[in-house]
Amino acid sequence: MRHAHLPIVVVGGGVAGLATALSAGPASVRLLCRAHDGCGSASALAQGGIAAALDPQDTPAAHAIDTLAAGAHHNDVAMVQWLTAEASAAIAWLQAQAVAFDRDSAGDLQLGREGGHGQARIVHAGGDASGAALVLALRAQAQAAAHVQWRGGVDVDGLLMQEGRVVGVRTCDERGRHEQVEAAAVVLATGGIGALYARTSNPPGADGAGLALGLAAGAEARDLEFVQFHPTALDVPGHCLPLVTEALRGAGARLLDDHGHALMAGIHPQGDLAPRDVVSRRVAAVRAAGGRVWLDATAVAGDWEQRFPTVLATCLAHGFDPRLAALPVTPAAHFHMGGLATDADGRTSVPGLYAVGEVACNGVHGANRLASNSLLEGVVCGRRLGRLLANADAPVIRDEPMQLVERGNSLPAAQLAVLHELLWQAAGPVRESTSLRDAWRICTALAPAGWQARLAKALLRAMRLRRQSLGAHWREDRGCPH
Repeated sequence: MRHAHLPIVVVGGGVAGLATALSAGPASVRLLCRAHDGCGSASALAQGGIAAALDPQDTPAAHAIDTLAAGAHHNDVAMVQWLTAEASAAIAWLQAQAVAFDRDSAGDLQLGREGGHGQARIVHAGGDASGAALVLALRAQAQAAAHVQWRGGVDVDGLLMQEGRVVGVRTCDERGRHEQVEAAAVVLATGGIGALYARTSNPPGADGAGLALGLAAGAEARDLEFVQFHPTALDVPGHCLPLVTEALRGAGARLLDDHGHALMAGIHPQGDLAPRDVVSRRVAAVRAAGGRVWLDATAVAGDWEQRFPTVLATCLAHGFDPRLAALPVTPAAHFHMGGLATDADGRTSVPGLYAVGEVACNGVHGANRLASNSLLEGVVCGRRLGRLLANADAPVIRDEPMQLVERGNSLPAAQLAVLHELLWQAAGPVRESTSLRDAWRICTALAPAGWQARLAKALLRAMRLRRQSLGAHWREDRGCPH
């Protein structure tokens, strides 16, 4: 038998993985990620900030009410109340990690407003570059921490199991070489599934690989049908599209149709700042009818290079100047509310396997995530899980053979492109029973060829089973009750 002085293995270098790794000290942590510098996460692309009730007129209870409303009350209420109560401490912890949040002329934290929020409660760092600022600061802390060993350029493609417990991982480097790493615990912090769709705001690595690995090991899933689509990605050719932050609409930008009419007029009381599922369906409907949708931000005041540097640079690189003309926009797969089912501490149904961040589902987001709650979730849940693992009893690994559970081969490029388009058409902002059934059958046929098809099959099954519309899962079957 071997008692662990084994490391905690954290898979993923986004905010959730970094917060977990930092908070697990002084326990030894091995942080593994595909990118050498950790830059390939969706966290690093996040333009929205972090929601926290910091204004004297605001409260965590009001933040919770908005979170539950956005989530169609499918949320775990206790988790929501805990998340919003922890938000202020999360901001303080991030400041202690050298995250420099934006401040107003009086030196106070600058609070913005985004869709679904009844108050201005979003803190940003570097304007619309908040995610990158968080990842940069936390990565520097992790690389300086004596208890964290960082290893980039590796993919975790298998889990080591013994007597039903996860006891390590198998890695594969860029040359195809495999290595087995025994672990006191394995934490999946691998992000979402957006890159399985033909149009997404996520990076290519957000392809559901961690979710697929957890499912292969027998971990239970939860709420797989709930996928959020961001209504304003820049409508340009490509797979991974540039996001146009919701904060622009909070600052006065308007959504318009081809005739210059207000797109959301009469659709929702909050207009352009309605919950994302409502706005995305409206944008998708106009596009399905052959029209285009435009975001007119020409009235947004202030210094764009300070307030919205990411959007400005991206738009200029694609030949658009948002200060002078309206931008063409499209919905794009953005965030997965579902994932590996976990308890409040990040435990999956498989002993020794934990999940945190977008790959996990603890019920906090319900059927539709409230804007800027995702980085918040990554920080507070990562800190909670890290502290738990730091104080956990060391497991015993027996001197017996281990079982290797593999994610499996990837689909060939041509079939993967077909799958991306299939999910976009059948499992997008609006869904219909026949399309879901046909897509599920195609994925069943493709399943032996690659893990992405098996994962897509699980997603589509969940979408087919929920026959009524709820939150981001919108059915337009004949006679479907809404």
